[in-house]
Amino acid sequence: MDATQMLKGLLEGCILKIIQKKTVYGYEMITLLSEYGLNMVSEGSIYPILLKLQKQQLITGEMHPSSEGPKRKYYSLTSTGEAYLQQFEKQWLLVSTGVNNILENEGLK
Repeated sequence: MDATQMLKGLLEGCILKIIQKKTVYGYEMITLLSEYGLNMVSEGSIYPILLKLQKQQLITGEMHPSSEGPKRKYYSLTSTGEAYLQQFEKQWLLVSTGVNNILENEGLK
């Protein structure tokens, strides 16, 4: 299985968590994901997710001037996004614990 396929369903939660920590613009998000070790995420996959999250009102986007060129759209988390992220984190804990137990062969008889 390709890592990008596995990551697809988790990327929204990862993006929301990063936005929770700080307001970011699209390209910065790609850089941050790469710094966290998710360097297989492309620019072409980030922007559709940001648009989807914005349509779901989980994040908002505001244009701000940039000292390095054209205006940039900075994203921040909404209260709905906060609640969604809390649910994501709970679900991730359940799933990751189960998968880790299986991979580590704990609890199997």
